[in-house]
Amino acid sequence: MNISKHEQRTLHALAQGGRIEQHKDDRGDIIAVDCITRDGWRLADCTLATFRRLRKRRLIRSEQGMPYRITREGLAAVRAQLDNRG
Repeated sequence: MNISKHEQRTLHALAQGGRIEQHKDDRGDIIAVDCITRDGWRLADCTLATFRRLRKRRLIRSEQGMPYRITREGLAAVRAQLDNRG
């Protein structure tokens, strides 16, 4: 499966324990998303278009109104990256 660089960064952050929080308008449509890493930082690569592509491919999922998390398919699709902690 071809995954863009922005999608890969988002999936990697989610695989490490991050989450995607959505912001809805008064009709209930998602108008903005924030990808929060496990350390509490906001990932700038996660746009609404990236979110929609990941959700359409079923690489992320939300259960019972909770923030979006990575699925098993998403974990299988993410490539290993070096962790820049040091």
